[in-house]
Amino acid sequence: MNDSDAPKFDNDERQEDIRMRLRPSDSNVTEDQEPFMGFKVRRKASRRHEYKGDYMDIPSRPYLMKILQKQGDKQVFFADKVLKFTSTGKMKRRILMVTDFAVYLVDPDTGTLKRRIALAAVDKICLSELSDNFFAIIVPTEYDLLMASTRKTEIVTVLVDATKNASEYELEVDFSNRY
Repeated sequence: MNDSDAPKFDNDERQEDIRMRLRPSDSNVTEDQEPFMGFKVRRKASRRHEYKGDYMDIPSRPYLMKILQKQGDKQVFFADKVLKFTSTGKMKRRILMVTDFAVYLVDPDTGTLKRRIALAAVDKICLSELSDNFFAIIVPTEYDLLMASTRKTEIVTVLVDATKNASEYELEVDFSNRY
């Protein structure tokens, strides 16, 4: 594999501002300072948090590199372990990867790709108004995903930005206490 074919990873190079376009709140806090202000109760630990992006160190995991190369994705914006909830309510550990073209769910125990969702297929992201770790990715052409992660804010921000870059479509972020 030569250097031009290798996937690029945004670790600390991605220092540009990632902003979400949400309705303004009635506070004096700017959108840059608090993207969810007025919509969601926030935990203090999630504010002013530096985003790393690749929490899994993808280049050191050959099975993940093989999946990305096979699918043709070149850039990983986010990678971390999450909990996925099944339709029966069971929790399963998964590796969530957001790339320049798709969202991946990989089984960390077997290293197998469980699901690939094209960014263009994602309709919206649902978040509760409470300070919890739950979020849902709504895919109208397939079944939806309900997941939990301590890095939910970063995941939502990365998904909105990646979708906008890939398709010039701005992903809707819906705040509701019902999924």
